[in-house]
Amino acid sequence: MKRLLLALCCCSLPALAVEVYVNGVSVDGLTNHTFEKVTVRLDEKGNVQIDAPGYSVKKVTLSGGSEKSAAKPEGAITQKYYLVTEQNPPGMTEYEVDLFLNGKFLRTLKSGDDQIVTEITKQLRPGQNLVIAQAKKRYANASNPKSLSRSHVFRVIIGEGNTTSDQVTIEKQLVTFTRTAADTNDVTQEFSFTTR
Repeated sequence: MKRLLLALCCCSLPALAVEVYVNGVSVDGLTNHTFEKVTVRLDEKGNVQIDAPGYSVKKVTLSGGSEKSAAKPEGAITQKYYLVTEQNPPGMTEYEVDLFLNGKFLRTLKSGDDQIVTEITKQLRPGQNLVIAQAKKRYANASNPKSLSRSHVFRVIIGEGNTTSDQVTIEKQLVTFTRTAADTNDVTQEFSFTTR
């Protein structure tokens, strides 16, 4: 039995041309690329079939008429997204806001803090995103609030924007969460938006 197996293993077989496909598209010429969360299978011809949900694969024609395969994640985010706070004037609303993004804690924003302007694009996912804002009243002295005015505002904004030198411009507001000094209750609010 061992001799027979050894003899079979030593026989030279004709070389088979094996092709690699991603989502049914031949990727000949595709190099230096990593696919995550995929299923790899061998079909009846011995070709490698990679099922890669979330990836778009297509052939592109280069100058000179040659073809090359290209793969990229579907729905990649092309815009920049920012978190911005506004207080008028700072500290008067006496609110603290916990922000959660897609089920994960993002950060706490406090009345009286300096203005926050920070990019959050990397924390977002392509497509639908869910933001939860939980505001809690945090009186320094409950018997003597700093203000009861509706004109004293603490606003949290998430939006699409651009940076020019050291300035961020929000071009499209996607989330606006507002508390005033006249508000006294704790509140939780959900927002959803779609990245581009």
